[in-house]
Amino acid sequence: MRISEIELYGLRLPLAEPYQLSRGRTFDGFDSTFIRLVTDAGIEGWGEVCPWGSSYLPAFAGALRAGVTELAPHLLGQDPRRVEVLNRLMDAELPGHLYVKALVDYGLWDILGKAAGLPVCELLGGREDHRAPVVSSLQNDSREGMLERLDGWRERGYRAHSLKLGNGGVDADIARVRALAERRREGELFLFDANGGWTPWEAIRVMNAAKGLDAWFEQPCVTYAQCLTVRRQTEQAMSLDEVIVDLPDVSRALADHACDVVNIKLARVGGLTRARRIRDLCLSAGIPMLIMCMAGTVVNDTAVAHFAQAIPEPYCLGTWACQDMVTVDPAPGRGARNIDGYMGPPALPGLGVEPDVELLGEPIARFAA
Repeated sequence: MRISEIELYGLRLPLAEPYQLSRGRTFDGFDSTFIRLVTDAGIEGWGEVCPWGSSYLPAFAGALRAGVTELAPHLLGQDPRRVEVLNRLMDAELPGHLYVKALVDYGLWDILGKAAGLPVCELLGGREDHRAPVVSSLQNDSREGMLERLDGWRERGYRAHSLKLGNGGVDADIARVRALAERRREGELFLFDANGGWTPWEAIRVMNAAKGLDAWFEQPCVTYAQCLTVRRQTEQAMSLDEVIVDLPDVSRALADHACDVVNIKLARVGGLTRARRIRDLCLSAGIPMLIMCMAGTVVNDTAVAHFAQAIPEPYCLGTWACQDMVTVDPAPGRGARNIDGYMGPPALPGLGVEPDVELLGEPIARFAA
């Protein structure tokens, strides 16, 4: 089996409402990229990567598509089932740019699963018998606005919530934390996330003001060194997210006792192949994980669901999906869906979801052997 053709598609994803992160970063939609790997055996592999704009992480749609253009000539003619080999090939031909490689990697795993007649989660180690809760994402808002949004997500079945902070100053963030923590219901998971938007001094003040509350914090500052400074001067549980890029990052965090939870963003770390190595290290160290990606549709969410399903309890704390925030659905009724606050992968070979090509329109790029 060989890769005979590669197609790229773009799709604009408007948000149901504008979304605000820390420091006033506001988004009204995203530009998603889909890849279609065609083989001479008639099996196709699909993948999707959608950066959260261009101001959140060092990733954006234009670079993603340009990166695939660089890699495509080296991928054509290769056996897509040799997933590790092709990841090493991509590293040799295009150092860095992990989110570019993630797009290709998803398509490779989709083909591998279809060729084997197995869902991707089985190939990642085996489907675990648990349901992973879906984590909502409450955008940065006033205290009253966030409480109202919390009730809205609860009505959709969500029991785990990522509560965004980092706007309006320290006092406003302290008030939000206290008000929201007091509203936590039994069995709910609350994660207070500044997305790297605090200075160490701000983070230390907010977190120390939350003593005695059931308040768990994620990625308070933009750099690892800053987060470690905060960690050493606070008592609350902490998760690291945006600074987790590769396996050495996790090894360093474990050695420094820098976090209690690791949030694996699949596209941030390079896709399923590389994320699997991070998962195994976390499991060996007894570190729980959150599994997310960037933005996107049900196609991307389904890759997340497969990976989460291959992590045993209690080490999979939850997943995150963007499908309930965007207004476009390229695969209606298919793929991993939020059902009463949980999201499991399809029991179909490969990823088990393909977008409607008619909705995607004409490819923005096509490469053939």
